[in-house]
Amino acid sequence: MRVGARGAVVLVMCVFGAGCGSGSAASTGALEAGPPTATGSSGSAPAVTDPSAAPSPSDTAQGTGASPAGPPEPLGKARSWRITTYYTVVQTFHGGPLKPVRGCPELHCKWGRTPLGSYPKDFLKEIQTEGSGRITTGPHRGRYLNWSHSVGWWLDDSTRDSTARPLKAWSSAAADRDVLARGQRFRIVDCGRDWRGRPVAEEVCARFRTATWKVTDLFRPGYGGEHHADVYIGEETGPGFKKSPFYTTLRKATIAAS
Repeated sequence: MRVGARGAVVLVMCVFGAGCGSGSAASTGALEAGPPTATGSSGSAPAVTDPSAAPSPSDTAQGTGASPAGPPEPLGKARSWRITTYYTVVQTFHGGPLKPVRGCPELHCKWGRTPLGSYPKDFLKEIQTEGSGRITTGPHRGRYLNWSHSVGWWLDDSTRDSTARPLKAWSSAAADRDVLARGQRFRIVDCGRDWRGRPVAEEVCARFRTATWKVTDLFRPGYGGEHHADVYIGEETGPGFKKSPFYTTLRKATIAAS
């Protein structure tokens, strides 16, 4: 689930159902300031990571339990976290009639009116949920079409967090400032249950546990909620990506400082 200021920021609030869906901050404006008005980013391309490329699990890590080194001190209350996920949309995997888009041809701009090309309706819909999409055809092939509730559409060379830095797959995360401060690093030490209330599959939980996340985005006050973090898992890897076990919501999870 990605959040509104997301422009490059897509922290989607998956409250019900698997993954984020239409509650993302991208569509609700849940993130703070939009990347287009931020300063300093180099615009380098972000890591494009398949969930299978995430760090391999420890030989001794088991199930959804805590790290084999012993249970670290949890951040917040143990087994109280909701962890949602967000990703970068890829044009290839989406169809529908083409729709023209107007916006900003560059990063430092808001509510532009420059023609940015025409794209499949489904592609645009998903970007407004997740915050960013990689273009795969036409004159802007290889670039990103980003969206923020607070600045509109813009073309970019990267996905971005709310300070205009490229998102990093299996690393970037977002939370309310009163819950986790910007810059806070954390690990998921217990995956809890999936959105159906079932135990999380070992191979899925292992990948979440072996990642170290850093809060680079902040929800606007009241959007994220207590004990809620949103983590970025990279680009979608094929049609039906939302059925991936990694596009999910972890409930009653435990996190610890890293």
